[in-house]
Amino acid sequence: MARGKFITFEGIDGAGKTTHLNWFRERLEAQVEPAGHRVVMTREPGGTPLGETLRGILLNQPMDLETEALLMFAARREHLAQVIEPALSRGDWVLSDRFTDATFAYQGGGRGLPRDKLEALERWVQGGFQPDLTVLFDVPTGTASERRSAARAPDKFESESEAFFERTRSEYLRRAEESPQRFFIVDSTRSIDEIRKKLEEVVASI
Repeated sequence: MARGKFITFEGIDGAGKTTHLNWFRERLEAQVEPAGHRVVMTREPGGTPLGETLRGILLNQPMDLETEALLMFAARREHLAQVIEPALSRGDWVLSDRFTDATFAYQGGGRGLPRDKLEALERWVQGGFQPDLTVLFDVPTGTASERRSAARAPDKFESESEAFFERTRSEYLRRAEESPQRFFIVDSTRSIDEIRKKLEEVVASI
């Protein structure tokens, strides 16, 4: 069985990625299951029992910025070891709601943790491992803020200022510019139908 592929969905809170995640999984299953591949859907922080425990802490408890980044990568190491790497070795495809780009965007861009510290953690935890494809849902921060205000009670990240999300968005776009072969950017101001037409093209190209 050929090694599977790893696809991630990224974007600031309110960008709309969650709206399309299950739909994309269904389209991906229809594409790859006839070839004998299974699709494993997961998320970060989370994806394992330990990761889900850390998720509750990370999204709701105040803490030092470096502690926050270290816990994000601790959850990621467990996620890689227990879920992502075994699935890919089995030939499964993995679809994750966020991965390391989110840490660079939120803890780096948003919170201002120096990039060299994140890069050191990235090398330690992942080596050279990166997603095969990252779908980045991009939207102006004002639009994202309106969407968040209409959603559930916010966690500590969703409660951040528009300036925080401007910095977070900028770091996402910097990462995409740095690795254009990996990123597919979706204009998330478009209608759901228009976005899904674009995502259909992504699935067909895999």
